Amino acid sequence: MVEFALLDASVGETPVRRNFRRELQGEVTVFEVSEGELPPEPGPFPFDSAIISGSQCSAYDDRAWIADVEDWARTAHEAGIPMLGVCWGHQLLAEALGGRVKAMGERELGYRTVRRAGASQLFNGVSRTFTAFETHTDAVVELPGDARVIARNDAALQGFQLGRTYGVQFHPEYDLDSARWVIEGKDISDEQKHAALETVTEDNHAAAAQARLVFENFRRVVAGERVCRIDPATPGQ
Repeated sequence: MVEFALLDASVGETPVRRNFRRELQGEVTVFEVSEGELPPEPGPFPFDSAIISGSQCSAYDDRAWIADVEDWARTAHEAGIPMLGVCWGHQLLAEALGGRVKAMGERELGYRTVRRAGASQLFNGVSRTFTAFETHTDAVVELPGDARVIARNDAALQGFQLGRTYGVQFHPEYDLDSARWVIEGKDISDEQKHAALETVTEDNHAAAAQARLVFENFRRVVAGERVCRIDPATPGQ
């Protein structure tokens, strides 16, 4: 079974743990990074990979714990630890590795259409365009030097890959209850809430099964990496 370190960057009571435990289908150890709890430094890293969750904060906020997560992520990336950042985690990884995140000036909220851009193992079996849940007001506007764009839509860059590090702006882990919960909790007008809630349907959640393939694909990438570490090929075998 694949062992994941989940860096939970959410603040307060949220469905982060429940959602990721359900979707990752592996052994998940949670670190409350917004409370200053970080995974061990890589070398050797006691987990197969790391997932960085969403957060109510901005990746560029001047908070000590965010700086600590950035430092940790840089070290993990340099050590070749497979990482997947979701929403805030995607933005945090971009910032940590030399990219830039800024406020969009608008909000992307509800089920939206995302387009693949280029090839990536993370999107194996995913249609060229697919449905995913979005909730963000910040976006990656500049990627780290050698990173590749692997998904986008009209609102923002939606995915990148840099070696074994991946980021997705959308939330492949959200179920319908989480979607409704996050929309209802937003400080926005009733009209905006209604428009976003109208997208939260059984049909859209079913369509977002394509987005959830990200977890299966990442798990396969990680499992392959683990096989290589445990049983490296030797000449003549």
